[in-house]
Amino acid sequence: MPRPIARVLLDSPVPQLDRLFDYAIPEELTGDALPGVRVRVPLRSAGRVVDAFVVEIAVEEDDARTLAELDAVVSRAQVLPERLHALARRVADRAAGGASDVLRLIVPKRQVRVEKAWLAAGAENPEGARSRAEDGAQPASAAEDSTAASQVAATLAQYAGLTEVIAEKGRAAVEAVPRLAPDDLPEWTRLLAAAAAHTLEAGESSILVVPDYRDLDLLISALQALAPDAPIARLDSRQSGPDRYRAYLRTLEDAPCIVIGNRSAAYAPVRAGLVALWDDGDSLLAEPLAPGVHARDVALLRQEQEGSALLFAGHTRTTDVERLVESGWCGAIAAERRLLPRVVLDSTEDLDRRGQRLPSRAFLTAREAAATGPVLLQVARPGFSPTLVCASCRAPARCRSCGGPLGAAHRGATPVCAWCGRGARAWSCSACGSEKVRLAASGSERTAEELGRAFPGIRVIVADGAHPVERVDAKPALVVATRGAEPLAIGGYRAVVLLDGSRMLQAPELRIGESCLRWWSNAAALAAPGAPVHLVGVDGAVARALATWSHASYARSELAERAPLRMPPTVRVAQLEGTGAGVRRALDDLAALHLPPDAVLGPVPIDGDPDERERALVRFPYAEGTRVASTLRAAVVAEAMGRRRGRGRTVRTTLSVRLDVIEPDL
Repeated sequence: MPRPIARVLLDSPVPQLDRLFDYAIPEELTGDALPGVRVRVPLRSAGRVVDAFVVEIAVEEDDARTLAELDAVVSRAQVLPERLHALARRVADRAAGGASDVLRLIVPKRQVRVEKAWLAAGAENPEGARSRAEDGAQPASAAEDSTAASQVAATLAQYAGLTEVIAEKGRAAVEAVPRLAPDDLPEWTRLLAAAAAHTLEAGESSILVVPDYRDLDLLISALQALAPDAPIARLDSRQSGPDRYRAYLRTLEDAPCIVIGNRSAAYAPVRAGLVALWDDGDSLLAEPLAPGVHARDVALLRQEQEGSALLFAGHTRTTDVERLVESGWCGAIAAERRLLPRVVLDSTEDLDRRGQRLPSRAFLTAREAAATGPVLLQVARPGFSPTLVCASCRAPARCRSCGGPLGAAHRGATPVCAWCGRGARAWSCSACGSEKVRLAASGSERTAEELGRAFPGIRVIVADGAHPVERVDAKPALVVATRGAEPLAIGGYRAVVLLDGSRMLQAPELRIGESCLRWWSNAAALAAPGAPVHLVGVDGAVARALATWSHASYARSELAERAPLRMPPTVRVAQLEGTGAGVRRALDDLAALHLPPDAVLGPVPIDGDPDERERALVRFPYAEGTRVASTLRAAVVAEAMGRRRGRGRTVRTTLSVRLDVIEPDL
């Protein structure tokens, strides 16, 4: 006799459980066991009850098959719609990971009171979602001569073809105007707000993904100014549990809304008409937790699944987006009116002679500009002096306990290790035996101290991770900020000086060039119209790209240089870590795919690993992504199955796989 069954996805990190399991539905749970609800199910192999999601309800024709029954329905709220499960499954398959690991990043922890209020509101007004949709769309679809409509039209008119791109559900990379709007909000916030309001007017939801909380606050301000009554669902890591769960439940409704948030907002379960990412090169958009999928890749998979419009916007263009543009998959949109910063390249030839922090031309510019308003000085590192050297032989000062670099919190302070935090009171140089150290690098605090002496009577503001500052007024000031921590200035900065550029470029990273270009461009975009931007001590391709504001050309040249070397993003890169035997078994499985001869790098021992694990890299074309990911996932499952311990007990596999590694390292 046919019987209803539930196919569930277990909330478990164990790789061999990453599939749907069939469970019989008891008669008393028939009305509550619906697709998308949370349930509790018995797990025979472990002898316990685990959490799970019901993915679908089916009918079992074979009544002779023995099936365990659902233990309980945790809630009637259908928090996992089919479209979200499909997206999580695609993301997991592309990254050789588990769908439950993806969902753990998306679906917030249940908040009982919030959920009961949401269910009660839906029960009292079943048509509420539709009515709220009409109400939410009203502000953006007001009269043609309304202020909101005119602002939307004015902003969209600055970007060639943006209206058509959204209407045709296309894919585009937008070059944002590097300036502040009259209301002291960055122009890019008005661009994204206008695009979202335009989409809401058409009766569809939008997803706006930005790197950090400061970008979120600016974007909300722009949305409130442009469409004050537009429904907004904010998915922010700073939110309390109830607020985040309340916002997530709002995205489950049929009523269109504007979803804004950090990297996990790319998964929001709305029916999106537009997905937009700001500054996709920011490392905060890269997910550190397994399976480690970048928000950009989530947006790409989502666009293929839903057919929504997709916008990548930024002051610079990453090589990842440029690859999409060159392949024709994504179109490029540049502003019709290019209002570019006035960039000046300054040499540091006279610094060694005079021992100054600023070249003479940048010094004079800063002094003149500081008399009328704030001046921004960007530095590489926070603190006073993050690096010390031997006063005699200039050898780097290292901690005797762990070998970490020594730094100083102020002049005359006891050196402290940046790794272990131990003080080095009786330090001596291992090379020459000297007991004296010298300040070798200037952090934000030391730079502020030096500038305070050079600019008497002008206030100095430090903005870094330890001293967060979001805005400064229009009064004269010197703002010393680390990269990414620059506050907004009312009316824009009267001058911008970019220091430590050569030090930033020395970082041993594959993408350090495009990262520096992004840091400098974002700082230059904070300058007032016509204000000078001085880049100190840097020449070459990166400096020319900033001076001419030719970021797309720089990205193309980077792709051309990496292609012969088979480095990302011209190819995809998978990183394998585990025991030597486990890594080699996975590589043997990949050999059957007949990848290029130079596809595998390694394996090599991982330095300092107490378990003597090994690491290998696999480089493969994008066309081979599905086969490589499935093979590696099968290897992870096989490794886990081979490590069973006793009856019903398993341990997590020692083989880990991470795809689309941005900075491959052996």
